Amino acid sequence: MALRAGVAGGVLSTIAVAGSANAATAAEPVTETIEMPTLTATLTSKAALSAEATQQAADAYQYRAEQQSAAEKAVKDAKKAHKAAEKKAEAAAKKKAEERAAAERAARSAERTDLSGVQTAAATSSSTGSSASAPSQDVPAPASGSVASVISFLQAQVGDAYVMGGTGPNSWDCSGLVQAAFKQVGVDLPRTSQEQSTAGTQVGTSNLQVGDILYWGGQGSAYHTGVYIGDGKYLDAANPSKGVVIQDLSGYPADGAVRVL
Repeated sequence: MALRAGVAGGVLSTIAVAGSANAATAAEPVTETIEMPTLTATLTSKAALSAEATQQAADAYQYRAEQQSAAEKAVKDAKKAHKAAEKKAEAAAKKKAEERAAAERAARSAERTDLSGVQTAAATSSSTGSSASAPSQDVPAPASGSVASVISFLQAQVGDAYVMGGTGPNSWDCSGLVQAAFKQVGVDLPRTSQEQSTAGTQVGTSNLQVGDILYWGGQGSAYHTGVYIGDGKYLDAANPSKGVVIQDLSGYPADGAVRVL
């Protein structure tokens, strides 16, 4: 029995060892032919995806950089064009202002000459006692020529626009024009019509002289002013539709007048 048991044990051990060897031999090809190729394919796929994503990111960055560069260039070009346009507009405005100033100087020179002739004629007529050749009104001729300068300035503004609150040089309201005219000869008038109607000496509208300030409304509450220029006419910044004009006093009689020269 012992012998049989030993033989049987030996046989079983041999079978077990052979079975283990066969199992190990059978498992080895599976590890070599299935697991390794699958791992290699996965790594290759991940590497390809990573490379593609990197290229896409690089392309996107380059596109944004190109867009930014183009935008910056467009901004610079626009700034250059804007500066050029500003310089051109400034040059045109300067040229226009110079031309206007030259025209005004020429007009004032001519007006001073005409007014001087009228004053000379009036003085000559008065000294000879002849009234036939005298103008319809005496034109006062102060030694300083203040009245002539005021009237010359006012006539040079005829045709300018009326703008409420305007004080020149190309647009005026009534009191702004009167104030600017007398400032030419060193007379500082108040700014508003109400205040100008109380400046200087009150004179009757039937005893007007060239250079008197006319006002409409009450003394101290006037709503409009102008300047008497002789021959029954006055000059004023009338309203937005007329602008600066010469008008007949008979068509719009003043309520009062003050004399500052």
